[in-house]
Amino acid sequence: MSETLPSQVRIVLVEPAGALNVGSIARVMKNMGLSQLVLVNPTCDLQSDDARKMAMRAIDVLEAAQIVDSIPEALVGCHRAIATAVRSRIDSPLEHPREALPWLLEPGLNTALLFGSEDRGLSNEELKYAQRFVYIPTSDRYRSLNLAQAVAICCYELFQAPIPDATLSIPCSLDALDRAYQHLESVLLDIGYLQPHTAASRMEKFRHLFNRANLSEAELSLLRGILRQVEWATHDRTSEQTSKDSRT
Repeated sequence: MSETLPSQVRIVLVEPAGALNVGSIARVMKNMGLSQLVLVNPTCDLQSDDARKMAMRAIDVLEAAQIVDSIPEALVGCHRAIATAVRSRIDSPLEHPREALPWLLEPGLNTALLFGSEDRGLSNEELKYAQRFVYIPTSDRYRSLNLAQAVAICCYELFQAPIPDATLSIPCSLDALDRAYQHLESVLLDIGYLQPHTAASRMEKFRHLFNRANLSEAELSLLRGILRQVEWATHDRTSEQTSKDSRT
């Protein structure tokens, strides 16, 4: 157990709608030694009386909360991200919070834990930005957890978890990885491997593959170099063919 969790762990709420929930989350974060709260397109007022009433002595966490327009913006500078998910939503393995969340505590890394909105959770499109997924076990009699309760359980598990040893190599940042996915999709469309109508589903599989690999900066740079060479070769052949066509 750690009295002060690493400050690099972000709690990211995607489109939260309840000011009471957000205030409660700020409070439990401070209870468990966390301070970074990021909200993606919130539809509630963080500074409302309801939010401040529930935050109690965690008003500082509430006032310091960052508001962004997208999940990629919320993850800028992060090296690892875990998302909460429901069993029916994704094909990837769902892990118990106690088993997965210590992965976010590795020294020297900026990390994030993502939660969806109160009414729908995280969509498949939103889940693609995470590398691992957790599911909080509940009774079959009533499986749905309140957002603030789910955050509280995960923050408690983080607080209880031992701090792992530092990694030997720093993984690439998630924003750099996202740019690589965009580059990969562009190249695969150019060479005809992807078709526009199936690109999204194919790219989701590539995301799962590379997310599990936990690539280092050097490994990602190697892959980007291959993509640039493919682009050059494709462009060179296209230019050569165009030149031949113009001479005939």
